[in-house]
Amino acid sequence: MALYEHVFLARQDVSQQQVDALVEQYSGLISEMGGSVAKTEYWGMKSLSFRIKKNRKAHYTLMNIDAPSDAVSEMERQMGINEDVLRFMTIRIDAFEEGPSAMMRKSDRDDRRGGRGGDRGGDRGERRPRRDDGDKPAETKPAAEGDA
Repeated sequence: MALYEHVFLARQDVSQQQVDALVEQYSGLISEMGGSVAKTEYWGMKSLSFRIKKNRKAHYTLMNIDAPSDAVSEMERQMGINEDVLRFMTIRIDAFEEGPSAMMRKSDRDDRRGGRGGDRGGDRGERRPRRDDGDKPAETKPAAEGDA
């Protein structure tokens, strides 16, 4: 049996419980056909870079699968039929990644940093003093074409 990484995007208007039910449904299908799901990760709802079927956001989910190719192709066929699944991608890999995936490590790093932006440390220093109106050069009116 081959090892696969499978990521799918579910519509933004389905709940997380419905996404979990989709994962259970497809995990059961893989198990019935002689495979197993080693790991599942829910990456959360993220913004899409472009609209997919009129959706701007989607629930991202990763599944590490150890299954025959027939089971994976049947799962992909059923995902194509399901209207709650916007996109999916399956990649054959040599070995599963140990520990959390790159997306989960990224969210851990963001949590340590304090969310978006966060305090990046270091002081940017003081601002320059504001310039008073007296410091501005005198503005001159442009001469009209008739004045010469």
